[in-house]
Amino acid sequence: MLKADERIDQLYSQTIQIIQSPSVFSFSLDAVLLADFAVIKAHSKTVDLCAGNGAVSLFLSGKTTGPIAAIELQPRLADMAQRSVALNQLTAQISVYQMDLKDTFTKIAKDSVDVVTCNPPYFPPLATSKKNPNPYLAIARHEIATSLEEILKITSGLLKMNGKAFFVYRPDRFNEFVTKAAAWRLETKRVRFIHPKADREANMVLIELIKDGRPGGQRFLPPITVYDQNNHYLPEVRRLLYGSD
Repeated sequence: MLKADERIDQLYSQTIQIIQSPSVFSFSLDAVLLADFAVIKAHSKTVDLCAGNGAVSLFLSGKTTGPIAAIELQPRLADMAQRSVALNQLTAQISVYQMDLKDTFTKIAKDSVDVVTCNPPYFPPLATSKKNPNPYLAIARHEIATSLEEILKITSGLLKMNGKAFFVYRPDRFNEFVTKAAAWRLETKRVRFIHPKADREANMVLIELIKDGRPGGQRFLPPITVYDQNNHYLPEVRRLLYGSD
């Protein structure tokens, strides 16, 4: 089941077990926060784009009995995701597709999805940007194999009218994100900033989009602060990771 450099991790707050690899890819807090932020109904049809090792899809499985499709470009990551799905006995609910995002509609019909989630590459492909030397992480973090524009286009194509999308992204690209999303008929509705500490600037933002939603009416939720001054998790994050305050 496990390859040489892999391990099985489990959030104490959930029964989900996830195959990780320090040399390839490991989920981090952004995946946990995204899955918690996403609002999914009992029978929603969900697609997770840029799925990595399947962490978001696996965390979402406890929120819905509906089908979840995880789409991941990199074969090694998709293989880890598929084995984690099997490990958790969720093969009837979660399907993993190893393919380029641009081929999404060969497997999933347009305008057929209730919810899209995505933890996309955050960094634009600028020649000056320092890329991670690990090729797996470089593709996961930089717009090498896809772009924000492409991801939003596919998200809009997948969603039914009034379907919802949930993203975790970088605050310094927030305005760009909102503008490009609107161009693809995706209106920003809920926003929540994540701060590493109370006296630090936000380093992540959670964004809810609605396809063909009315312009305006954005809600900015209270921010999440991850650590106290002693580097201990604060209660909300501790609850997500460990299941209690």
